[in-house]
Amino acid sequence: MKVLKFGGTSVGSAQRIKNVAELIRNRGRNIVVLSAMSGTTNTLVEIADYLRRGNIDGAKETVNNLEKKYARELAELFADEQWLSAARDAVNACFAVIRSFTETPFATAEKTILAQGEKISTAMMYCYLQSLGVNVILLDALEFMRTDANSEPEITYTRNRLRPLLQRYPDAQLFLTQGYICRNSNSGVDNLQRGGSDLTASLIGAAIQAEEIEIWTDIDGMHNNDPRYVDGTAPVDHLHFEEAAELAYFGAKILHPACVLPAKLNNIPVRLLNTMDPQAKGTTIDNNFVHHPRGIKAIAAKDNITAVRIKSGRMLLAYGFLHKVFEIFETYRTPIDMIATSEVGVSVTVDNDQNLHTIIDELKKFATVTVDRDMVIICVVGDLEWHNCGLETKALEAMGEIPVRMISYGGSDYNISFLIHKNDKVKALNSLSKHLFK
Repeated sequence: MKVLKFGGTSVGSAQRIKNVAELIRNRGRNIVVLSAMSGTTNTLVEIADYLRRGNIDGAKETVNNLEKKYARELAELFADEQWLSAARDAVNACFAVIRSFTETPFATAEKTILAQGEKISTAMMYCYLQSLGVNVILLDALEFMRTDANSEPEITYTRNRLRPLLQRYPDAQLFLTQGYICRNSNSGVDNLQRGGSDLTASLIGAAIQAEEIEIWTDIDGMHNNDPRYVDGTAPVDHLHFEEAAELAYFGAKILHPACVLPAKLNNIPVRLLNTMDPQAKGTTIDNNFVHHPRGIKAIAAKDNITAVRIKSGRMLLAYGFLHKVFEIFETYRTPIDMIATSEVGVSVTVDNDQNLHTIIDELKKFATVTVDRDMVIICVVGDLEWHNCGLETKALEAMGEIPVRMISYGGSDYNISFLIHKNDKVKALNSLSKHLFK
């Protein structure tokens, strides 16, 4: 059994729903995970925001507009009036949930509102597959997907709840469920954050020991650079899980970083495929280095980075200095991306500056602090183990005309990272591609 996940653009219209249905209907007894139709989650966030601010009229108007959009998609999706009526009833039930919060106090309704996006997309696909004669079972993700008190997925809970559900329907040709949504430790409706549908697919794959996990998007695999800024990029055939994790964390949008770990730990290959070009080979990610060519594989960029230099004469041979620095970042739940040290100071980068002002105030009690904003991390990924001579030199040569604020190398066998100003991002990406791939 495989797990097939389709993102918002893959089910972004009636025609694309039809295309996905053709892809999945005759591929065997698999589990299909759907995101909300593209643009829906943003609109639901907008509705929740109106309600939180007490603008009921604004919320109702936005709901009306979204409902009209789905009415058009439903009319295009179904030619048969019977199935159109059934799908309309299912979608209207989701909108009834959303509208109910315009009549009652908002309280903790936001997560329930956001969950309706995936509920709608799976309801539409479920009715459409049935209209094609497919014996499909719609599984509610809220019945088997849960997070703990720390908002971490409970894989054991998912395994114990999902397997009996699958066994209940031995004749089913296909199973369909929602990505992104879950329950929390208090049994309330919650979600796995943005990009969480990838994580849903990976968790389901781990729970059932799937043969493979397929992530279908609108691009033919993980490219060796960002095609938005660099011409002539190409998909990478194979990546190790470690390499894919680095690329996902440092800006490759095709794959959610959190989804890598469950698949890696359970040794389940992940394939990145293109819904718009199903015949494209895509990218295969697994734990097997044997099939992976050595060398540099790809480049990614992570935006909106802030660099913090913490300098203190006390650091020289001072026991506990770094502990004190890291403890402050930990206290304010702010992860560090890169780090570089010297005998008198340390530089770190963060991608979340929500608590940065308070962190700086704490650091200034024992150090001089300098902040550089509007920075970008350029991550060069591949088999960069230190025995493989010359690869890091090629990356450094490519950055020869780019002002570099920090370099991180050696913390991982799979990447070398450069911190630069955002104004130099496009030049850096193109220079790296020219030197490394052409």
